[in-house]
Amino acid sequence: MKFIGIIPARYASTRFEGKPLADLGGRPVIEHVFRRVSSVLDEVAVATDDDRISNAVKAFGGRAVMTSPNHRSGTDRCLEAYENLGSDADVVINIQGDEPFVDPCQIEQIKRCFDDPETDIATLAVQYPHDGSFEGLDNPNKPKVVIDSNHNALMFSRSVIPFVRGARKEEWPQKTEYLTHVGMYAFRSKVLRAITALPQSSLEIAESLEQLRWLQNGYTIKVGITDRHTVGIDTPADLDAARAILYNDKSMLTFFNNA
Repeated sequence: MKFIGIIPARYASTRFEGKPLADLGGRPVIEHVFRRVSSVLDEVAVATDDDRISNAVKAFGGRAVMTSPNHRSGTDRCLEAYENLGSDADVVINIQGDEPFVDPCQIEQIKRCFDDPETDIATLAVQYPHDGSFEGLDNPNKPKVVIDSNHNALMFSRSVIPFVRGARKEEWPQKTEYLTHVGMYAFRSKVLRAITALPQSSLEIAESLEQLRWLQNGYTIKVGITDRHTVGIDTPADLDAARAILYNDKSMLTFFNNA
């Protein structure tokens, strides 16, 4: 099975304009993402609507493809990039362009989800710690996912699911297993074409979670469980935190110095 990694990257952002080009350890954020995923994928491209990002990617030897500025989501941008590239990959992996510490093992894990021929779409989740706080779990920017015995998603929600009856909310993380969603997706190419043509669904509109559209339309989303947390850069403060991680983690420094 052939895989392609596509990294959607926009320059415009209300919270942090130009973040793909922000400096992190002497390299733009988007270069960190590209180099990490390229270590485990033969084909990787950055999908962008901005010449500045395209030129930066080409400058460090990466591959960039221009896409429309009018896409509703990174999923739509991935499809256009896949088609513009003329790729024949069986599976398209949508990789967040603002997560410079994405772990290559996460790419391998999401690839393994397609060992199941019934998998239409795959994503990742991480177990919330039993000693974690309810307040941390209740963060609506950290969607939760419930899976069945075959690791297929049953539901995603910004609310805390499942509900634990008969226990104080502060006790919920100790009472049952919680999975928080990691925003990486992979799609069989024919499925990617189909889901981008679907209208928004009622659950998607209510929760503002695109994956609920796919579930409501009967697609199977396989969920791989990872123990690696991702670090997203949404604000300048997040960039400062990422810089601290880079300089304090010797393994990170070794990876980037050798890349």
